[in-house]
Amino acid sequence: MSDVINLVDVSVLREGREILSGIDWAVAEGQNWVVLGPNGAGKTTLLQIAATLLHPSRGTAEVLDERIGAVDVFELRPRIGLASSALAARVPDAERVSDVVMTSAWAVLGRWRESYESAEARRTSELLDVWGLTALANSRFGTLSEGERKRATIARALMADPELLLLDEPAAGLDIAGREDLLSRIDALAADESAPTLVMITHHVEEIPEATTHVLLLRDGMCVKAGPIAEVLTSEHVSATFGLPVTVERAGPRWTAHVTPR
Repeated sequence: MSDVINLVDVSVLREGREILSGIDWAVAEGQNWVVLGPNGAGKTTLLQIAATLLHPSRGTAEVLDERIGAVDVFELRPRIGLASSALAARVPDAERVSDVVMTSAWAVLGRWRESYESAEARRTSELLDVWGLTALANSRFGTLSEGERKRATIARALMADPELLLLDEPAAGLDIAGREDLLSRIDALAADESAPTLVMITHHVEEIPEATTHVLLLRDGMCVKAGPIAEVLTSEHVSATFGLPVTVERAGPRWTAHVTPR
């Protein structure tokens, strides 16, 4: 398997402060990663590098066999799907849900004068169906619930059939029903042999999809541990990541964590 993401000694500095420090991280084709850590750990900054939205201050970053800083990122980005709350905030409230998805084919937000082919319309229809949005195709984005917005932006991220899918806290702000519905759809996506390599950010072990194969633990911009989920997602490593004694347990296909009684 080839590496989809390969970071070597990557650091990011902002105003003299290291947001990321000396990160070594390799994501192989076909793997599904979760990046887990507390608020301020550097998770979103890491995802911005993987999305080619940010260059490292030090070190080298390769995404889809292209080195950041030595490639036209505008040619590379269509091969990467990204769903985040920051992107959702930029979608016009009046935009129809079907257009939120379809306009990704032109890498724009907001339908204007672009013309779309029948194949793009079919692809949009398929994604709306998979993500439970068919009945909302003509609804305005601003009227959607938080869960519906999350699913719409993920459908948009998949429109161009990317090789790498990046999800920035997709379950944040959802109630239990909305979270479980979203995670079951992510698992179904990951089970598809043609699915892109997946990297998802969260700070709750309860949000880790069943299909996750690997975990990267971050704290204060540094890697605590990275590797196969069974080796990394332990009470010891998660406690070190969050800075308090935590007991991590697997309940069927999913994980739970609670503070260890003293």
